[in-house]
Amino acid sequence: MAAIPDEAKHLFEGKDFAHVATINPDGTPQVSAVWIAMDGDLITFNTAEGRVKPKNLRANPAVALSIHAQDNPYENLIVQGKVVDITPDGADDDIDALAKRYLDADSYPFRQPGEERVIVKIEPEKVNHANP
Repeated sequence: MAAIPDEAKHLFEGKDFAHVATINPDGTPQVSAVWIAMDGDLITFNTAEGRVKPKNLRANPAVALSIHAQDNPYENLIVQGKVVDITPDGADDDIDALAKRYLDADSYPFRQPGEERVIVKIEPEKVNHANP
């Protein structure tokens, strides 16, 4: 496992978005912007069952993501890794915490009826941080 450098961890604490790339069943890439966080040494994001990301990641756990700092777009973090868990445990509280951080909202305002949230946990394998 590769470590996220300490000087890049602030990218997981503010309102910077990540773009997460997964592999579709036909081998083509799929990219989505997500709210991002860390859980220990793992990178996490929250999504909903039925969406493309969890389907793709269950079939192929390879993932890549990039984050650039909104206040310094030349600072970026690029990570390649693998998904080690997709879990509903704590996912509702997690999306509310992310909504607080990203939107200053007490709860996630875009929840759909019957939606089942999941947390995707990524183990970094290759990390590149640039801050020129």
